[in-house]
Amino acid sequence: MRTLFTGGRIRGGDGATGLVVEDGVLTWLGAGDPPPAEETVDLGGADVAPAFVDAHVHATSAGLLRTGLDLTKAESVADVLDAVRDRAEPDVLLWGHGWDETRWPDNRPPTGAELDSAAGTTPVYLSRIDVHSALASTALVDRAPGAREAAGWSATGPLTRDAHHLVRRAARDTITPDQRRAAQLAFLQNAAANGVACVHECGGPDISGADDFRDLLDRHASLPRVVGYWGAFDDPPAGAHGLAGDLFVDGAFGSRTAALHQPYTDAPDTSGARYLDAERIAGHLVACTERGVQAGFHVIGDAAVAEVVAGFQRAEKVVGQAALSAVRHRLEHLEMIDAEQAAELARFGVIASVQPLFDAAWGGPDGMYAKRLGPDRAATLNPFAMLAAAGLTLAFGSDAPVTRVDPWATVDAAVEHRTPGHGLTEPAAFAAHTVGGWQAAGLTGGTLAVGAPATFAVWRDRTCLRTVLDGTTIYEVP
Repeated sequence: MRTLFTGGRIRGGDGATGLVVEDGVLTWLGAGDPPPAEETVDLGGADVAPAFVDAHVHATSAGLLRTGLDLTKAESVADVLDAVRDRAEPDVLLWGHGWDETRWPDNRPPTGAELDSAAGTTPVYLSRIDVHSALASTALVDRAPGAREAAGWSATGPLTRDAHHLVRRAARDTITPDQRRAAQLAFLQNAAANGVACVHECGGPDISGADDFRDLLDRHASLPRVVGYWGAFDDPPAGAHGLAGDLFVDGAFGSRTAALHQPYTDAPDTSGARYLDAERIAGHLVACTERGVQAGFHVIGDAAVAEVVAGFQRAEKVVGQAALSAVRHRLEHLEMIDAEQAAELARFGVIASVQPLFDAAWGGPDGMYAKRLGPDRAATLNPFAMLAAAGLTLAFGSDAPVTRVDPWATVDAAVEHRTPGHGLTEPAAFAAHTVGGWQAAGLTGGTLAVGAPATFAVWRDRTCLRTVLDGTTIYEVP
């Protein structure tokens, strides 16, 4: 069927006010007399733009934030404990997310004893805002054999590293398939309502599990497209787009697990955690390149970035620069990088999957980055302008539930970077959240032109009125 959308203001359309969609493709774009159509949609002067792509999400966790315990607005230890106390049910898992002690007057998370007092016999899992550490009640830890002996165990505070992964897996295994599917549906519907037509799921054995990943990839009708990345060395579940995403080289700044060359300013006894070395990174790059499969890694701290660059250089000696570049491997976050490293990664055709709302949340002279690293090192983080100038393709994402799915706020954060000189122009930021997202997955999209996929969103004052994916409306304002 041929559908005419008329009476709009089309971004990049050189004054075009209407477009025609047929069989999922834009077949006409202009301001004059359109071809005949079986259906006409009056846009009422609204803006039309390519739909957004969120290049890094965790759909189930983000959905559970909507249906579970949202701690993103907690302002103290007492707020967290009161929320747990109000929602706790004996022997029923309570999943929460989003606490950030760096914003609190206490400047500390709840202790294990405090959490147990509030939780009683309720198994409680509360991930920190960066999802690289979590609080867990004794009732949940008892369901995670080996957690107390694993690296990252703490009897008094948050769990990190292997202990966190074990406890998270125990919490995840407690969620029923129906709860999981409801969380996924809630997340995808919310993404569509924010003008997002495609999301890149970053799953893996320590993140979501194979059943979760398969369930998400099976969702098609009237929802955003899901491009699934499996963060592991082994063969992924069927339908995975690549062995990439959150294959961890290190952790995160907030949990002090991002790998650094020099110790943390506010914790001089640690330089974070590095999980992979250059040899292991190179082996994965070689194996994936030879199979024509996208590889990728989660990499944040400067020591982790150095290891990744060395891994690419080792892989080049085996498969060659041209073969590496052809596959367009990707790196998630890539926060603490210098110009020389950026130029080297650009030489290998790397996609930089980055999250501007990280800077909005934790950048600036008084933010979490400055507390963890000191102001000088913090000012080097998330240098989007330098990455783009080096030739890296940028793809914007939210890392939901770490930050919210809010594409326009993401564009604004990239433009209004809290470190002068690191920001992008508005057109470049918009392109990174549209064209860049499709390119990151080796797909075509992000433009409105005759012959292009009919994937767009309709806006009025940045409120999404309609989201269309390949000619099918996946969201329409009630």
